[in-house]
Amino acid sequence: MHRSAPRLSRILACAAVPVMLVAVGCSSDSGSDGKKNAGSSSSGTASSKPSEPTVEPAKFADLPDPCTSIGKKTIEDLVPEAKKKGGTAGGSSDLSVRSSCSWNGLDDQGVKGSQYHWMDVGFTRFDSDQALGSGAKRATEDYAKQVTKTKATEGAKKAAAEPAAGIGEEATLVTYGLSKTDEDFVYATVVARTGNVVVTLTYNGAGYAGAKTPSSSDIVKGAQKAAKEAIAAVGKTAGSEDSPAKGDAKTDAEDTKKDDADAKGDAGSGDSPKSKATPKS
Repeated sequence: MHRSAPRLSRILACAAVPVMLVAVGCSSDSGSDGKKNAGSSSSGTASSKPSEPTVEPAKFADLPDPCTSIGKKTIEDLVPEAKKKGGTAGGSSDLSVRSSCSWNGLDDQGVKGSQYHWMDVGFTRFDSDQALGSGAKRATEDYAKQVTKTKATEGAKKAAAEPAAGIGEEATLVTYGLSKTDEDFVYATVVARTGNVVVTLTYNGAGYAGAKTPSSSDIVKGAQKAAKEAIAAVGKTAGSEDSPAKGDAKTDAEDTKKDDADAKGDAGSGDSPKSKATPKS
């Protein structure tokens, strides 16, 4: 049976409709997938973890010589007739991290008896550590521990603590009495912090053979004076961790001075002056 041309054209047109719909559907799915992929990529970028903040470098990279951290005149005034005027250094496996020095002396005053005095200064330095925190933070924690430890001194009588102004960034004065060798000793300990360094200075005295016990006010004044000098010694001696060592800085200055002198000599002889040497690291 033969179909007319117009009717055959209509049948072919209807048959083509599903093909177009499929094509459109594929195109739509492809666009959707593209958006999903783009979104996934963006999410992956946003989820990357930021780098951890770096702790601040420690302020001081070294410690002063503990036996010279307190002036000779101060030692003479506070510890008369000291057995070793230069002090006795304490043992340490690393003097740039921990050091100490002590003095003691018995001032014989004849029939008036004798005055005994003892003084000890200790330094502890803390480096900055990514896991443990900055040197200043670690020193602050140790400072609090040392104050608590001093207040809990075994056998201490009438222990009292108060802020000590003008000594480092923070300082505490702890006073107490202690009986030993059948005598009454008067103690004053100053715990102070400057940057990443903790300074602990203890000063005490007692009267022997009928001599009067030193007054608490004299012992306190002496301890605070010596502690201020010890704190000042830290600032004068120790450079920051990210600065060149003091010895290297001195060597650099000497090298520069020598290079300048060589340059002048070369210029006088008609040769071109030498360029300055690169400072040592």
